[in-house]
Amino acid sequence: MMVAILDAYGRPLPPSRRQSGVVGRPGARALSGSSNIPYDAADIYGGAMEAWRPYLWSPDGELSFGQRDRIVARTRDADRNDGWVRGGISRILDNTIGANFRPISKPDYRALSYFSGNPAFDATWADEFGHAIDACWRTWATDPEHYCDGMQQLSVAQLFWLAMRHKLLDGDALGAMLWRPELVGPGRARYATSLQLIDPDRLSNPQLRFDQQTMRGGVEVDQYGVPLGYWIRRAHQGDWFSAAKAVHWDYFPRRTAWGRPIIVHDYDHDRAGQHHGGAGVLAPVLQRIKMLVKYDSVELDAAIINAIFAAYVKSPFDPQMVEEALGSDKESEVNLGQYQDMREEFWSDRNRIMLGGAQMTHLFPGEDIGSVSANHPTGNFEPFEVAILRHVASGLGITYEQLSGDFSRTNYSSFRGATNEVLKTFDRRSKNFDTGFAMPVRIAALEEFFDVEDLPLPAGAPPFEEMRGAYSACRWLRPGRGWVNPLDEIRAASLAMQTGLTTLEDQAGEQGEDWEEIVDQRAVEIQRFKDRGLELPAVYQGPASPPDAGGKIGSGG
Repeated sequence: MMVAILDAYGRPLPPSRRQSGVVGRPGARALSGSSNIPYDAADIYGGAMEAWRPYLWSPDGELSFGQRDRIVARTRDADRNDGWVRGGISRILDNTIGANFRPISKPDYRALSYFSGNPAFDATWADEFGHAIDACWRTWATDPEHYCDGMQQLSVAQLFWLAMRHKLLDGDALGAMLWRPELVGPGRARYATSLQLIDPDRLSNPQLRFDQQTMRGGVEVDQYGVPLGYWIRRAHQGDWFSAAKAVHWDYFPRRTAWGRPIIVHDYDHDRAGQHHGGAGVLAPVLQRIKMLVKYDSVELDAAIINAIFAAYVKSPFDPQMVEEALGSDKESEVNLGQYQDMREEFWSDRNRIMLGGAQMTHLFPGEDIGSVSANHPTGNFEPFEVAILRHVASGLGITYEQLSGDFSRTNYSSFRGATNEVLKTFDRRSKNFDTGFAMPVRIAALEEFFDVEDLPLPAGAPPFEEMRGAYSACRWLRPGRGWVNPLDEIRAASLAMQTGLTTLEDQAGEQGEDWEEIVDQRAVEIQRFKDRGLELPAVYQGPASPPDAGGKIGSGG
């Protein structure tokens, strides 16, 4: 018995190409989709992939033709008007830069001793030299008059915070190292070096020309791709009062002939051969952020409408409809008018109907009270919002709890594990900023310190220009990570120090503190107790080892 498949008109379907011997496009396969290519990701016939054909852009071409400006404009708009976005960016800044981002000098005395052949470069010299350089840095970076800032408004730590914010939102951090000796004098600046932050929008090709072999988004490069200099507008294109300056570009070399930084440019390198940023951390999640904003506003509008029309009173008579139904009979009009007058008198002598906080009075005969059921936000709103926020948090490299402020969905173990993961991202972002932006600024400042101050240098020390990397080596003091469970975590840190797995410097650095300042302050407090004949508290007497929960750590048993 033959079975045939019929079409919509009851006619048998024709045989397939394979059965008829016709060679053509192969039929659908279970695993390889609708084509015979080795990778499903390269399929161009399946319904899920056929319309997905992105162009193979170059590293710099991805953000050309106005795409960079559109992305940045949308990113800034989201940052201005969306609390989730502003909070997420703030969490990143607070964990990478914080309020007291500063260097602790760690000169590479071994390299200096090796290359100079001078054994005077040792740990003792490094400690003395580091304290002197740190004092110079604090004098310059925390000057109350802010001569370290080209605009004389911010400290260096605040400038670094703002530069990192530009890097996160705009994709680039851009600054110029100014030399202003006219500001140096008694009661004024001690150093002529200052940092001028520049809005990355001003970095572009002159007259907005297309990228060329030696010019990429305002960055002049050589045949190897090395940045040689930068083309920067004299004013921002959005300032109408500076329209004449906004159409003029000035060229600034990357550094002087002897290596002093002039322009500092930092961005995340996503691909080889990339010469500028421009996308920012919000680019991959910007579309979903907009979806959440739209959904949230629609739900809010619906909830407001429901709140406005919360309740109403129904009467069985409508004047116009009843008059039309009864005709022009004079007696009917009189009766209807009397009824409406009685209703008006009834309600004028009584309180208004209240649905909450007050007793509801009885209604006039023939009336009924109705209410609008509030079905917004819908039951799907919160799951949708949580899903979008998790997606955004993952894209930003932070936890859902840090983005939303909602800690009700997690416990200590899972939150601690998630925090340990995002700390790696914070540390990587902070170190990349150290290398790409903060260190060039430090090198420019130290060059002047060497020229102006009488630093402790051994005889025959190499000049700063020859060993700037060794002289400038440091550890940047980042924000403290804090504690989730202080008692257990401090015990664990103490045990790690006893077993030699960590040091006081490492533990203090994790909390955003300088271990030497802690030790110095502790010595001052101990001496103050002794001077006043007071018994030292137990914390200053330094027990050999803190007991654990069972009191067995360090007991020798």
